Amino acid sequence: MVQAYILIQTEVGRARDVAGAIGETPGVVRVDAVTGPYDVVVLTEAHTVDELGKMIVSKIQMVPGITRTLTCSVVRL
Repeated sequence: MVQAYILIQTEVGRARDVAGAIGETPGVVRVDAVTGPYDVVVLTEAHTVDELGKMIVSKIQMVPGITRTLTCSVVRL
C-alpha cells in the first residue's frame, strides 16, 4: 500500500466545496481544510504508485475550484 499527502490550493472561498467533493473519492483516507499557503490537505492511499497517480490526475485534480496540487509521497524510514 502506498500513501501520499496532497496539498491543494483552491479558488478563494472554495475550500469547503473542494474538501467535501474530495472526501467522497475512493482512496481518500482523510481531508482537512487548513490555513497557510494551502487550503486543503488530503491523505490518500492506493495499492500501487500508478493507481495513486491515476486517482490524483483523473479524480482529485478534476474537482472544480482547485487551482494547484502538490503531491508528497509517504516514505517509511
